[in-house]
Amino acid sequence: MKRTVLISILITQYSLLSLASSILIPMDDSQKNHLKAYGITYWILNQGGTAQWLLNYKGGSFMFAYSAAFEKECTIRGVTFQTIADVQANSILAEIASPEANMDAVKLEKAPKVAVYSPKTKQPWDDAVTLVLKYAEIPYDLVYDEEVINNKLVTYDWLHLHHEDFTGQYGRFWASFKGAAWYQNEVKEAESIAQKLGFKKVSELKLAVAKNIRDFVTGGGFLFAMCSATDSYDIALAAEGVDIVESMFDGDGADPGMQKKIDYSKGFAFRNYTLNADPYKYEFANIDTYWSPTRQSGTVNESNDLFTLFEFSAKWDPVPTMLCQNHERVIKGFWGQTVAFDKTYVKPDVLVMGEAKQFNEVRYCHGNFGKGFWTFYAGHDPEDYQHQVQDPPTDLSLHPNSSGYRLILNNVLFPAAKKKKQKT
Repeated sequence: MKRTVLISILITQYSLLSLASSILIPMDDSQKNHLKAYGITYWILNQGGTAQWLLNYKGGSFMFAYSAAFEKECTIRGVTFQTIADVQANSILAEIASPEANMDAVKLEKAPKVAVYSPKTKQPWDDAVTLVLKYAEIPYDLVYDEEVINNKLVTYDWLHLHHEDFTGQYGRFWASFKGAAWYQNEVKEAESIAQKLGFKKVSELKLAVAKNIRDFVTGGGFLFAMCSATDSYDIALAAEGVDIVESMFDGDGADPGMQKKIDYSKGFAFRNYTLNADPYKYEFANIDTYWSPTRQSGTVNESNDLFTLFEFSAKWDPVPTMLCQNHERVIKGFWGQTVAFDKTYVKPDVLVMGEAKQFNEVRYCHGNFGKGFWTFYAGHDPEDYQHQVQDPPTDLSLHPNSSGYRLILNNVLFPAAKKKKQKT
């Protein structure tokens, strides 16, 4: 009798396991670790598997074929998951496919090869993206000027830029930190690299780097930039052939007629802005809203510095829908060397995905260039409101459900998506 019962139990358990043909990772408030969930999905793709990104279903959930190894990895990494049978998976897909539902299922096919543009001497906590890639356990390579100039970007799918200054002014840190050893070392390193690569000035090197990155995007690459790498990159492209760098940065004065010579059409995101020629201020132009009357009046503080993600049609606009997947629509704002983008200077064809309408600020935007894509995300660290130079790194184990960091990881997974023909 006991043997019969035991056999029945084993048969029942085997039957249940055989029905558990998919793993669902919910990305709504039930998820214990949103950031690690992206790492699990990337890992599965890297193992040769595929996944479904269920846009707008429980916060942008992930679903993939059941495997004992996948289940074990979810458990090890502390990611909330459910094992579901075929009938449940098909029911979810049918719900998503309904014309009335603002949802869609996008197939993720191949783990994108990720590169982070950064000096090899910088620490991993120097920018939010390397922090979250490490926390989510997503592999990446560091590339810098030499790799970009030598056309190594063609081997990557996704490139991140952070608090870089592509105008060759060393982030305008001269006024506050010219006596600091770290600043002096950074200048020496940049000048040494420029000389090695055959450039007379760092600004000339950075322009060449910016143009090669532009070619990477033109050819189908995905560019994700944060902090000062956003506006300084656009300005560098627009100022091609114009000296906008003062003598303390390159040994000679800037062109006094620089403003009239800017070609906004060469940049990705911004137009009609005015360059800030004052080397004592961090801002390169009035694109950055730090010196705006609203912010300088003191009316903006950590409690009300928020921005809202736009809601897009998952079936008609899958790209921005993917990039905005989240369990929250209102995201905490955060400062950086570039705090936010003044909407007045954002090009009309740029897709705004997140804005603080009350301050006329764009925080998160996206566009196409050639065969590729780019996304600009203002600010430095989504969980460090007012990050200062040499502040300690953010401990992401304290923020596993960060909605601000989720936006970064949406961009990391985006190149893995099977591209659908855009509906017209």
